[in-house]
Amino acid sequence: MPFKLPIFRKKVLDLLASSDETKVMHVSDTPESVYRFIGELIEKTDPDYVIHTGDLADNIKLERRPELRPLYKGAIRKLAHVLKGYGVELYIVPGNEDDPELVREFFGKAVVEPGTVIEIEGVKFALGHTWKDVVNLDADFRLYGHNFKLIERGLNGVLGVNFVLLPSRQTYRVKYPGGTDFDRGYKMWRGM
Repeated sequence: MPFKLPIFRKKVLDLLASSDETKVMHVSDTPESVYRFIGELIEKTDPDYVIHTGDLADNIKLERRPELRPLYKGAIRKLAHVLKGYGVELYIVPGNEDDPELVREFFGKAVVEPGTVIEIEGVKFALGHTWKDVVNLDADFRLYGHNFKLIERGLNGVLGVNFVLLPSRQTYRVKYPGGTDFDRGYKMWRGM
């Protein structure tokens, strides 16, 4: 059963779906609970590019619990199935909770290092997991996640799924489903 969308989110998705511009979709710090939501967003909006800026299975805190590697591997296998199932061009930046070796196993040449700058239709995107990876890079857009920090020309993928339309450079944010921050462990770790 598809997620029921609030009116505002539905209007943004309708606008994105009807746009003829090139669409860049950006996600970050994704717990397994949002994988289906991400797949549905891809189906509805038909992006040309999907950029994930790390912590691919953010409900599994691999940095703190390395013994969870088998669970993590299963989770990113599911995410790879979702992301690769639509034929979009992918860029994946490993985060602090990721195992770069496993990320490369599932995403191959789509994996880029934090601090990489890519160009899409003449627009530069700096890609990193944290704001520190991108803050000093020369780019039109700085894509990152990891925490709630905001920076100049930055799009934080923790706050929502970001879309950039090209060539207009219009940006839109679609909120993650309710409970996403809890699934990330933010309420427990941050005492919210």
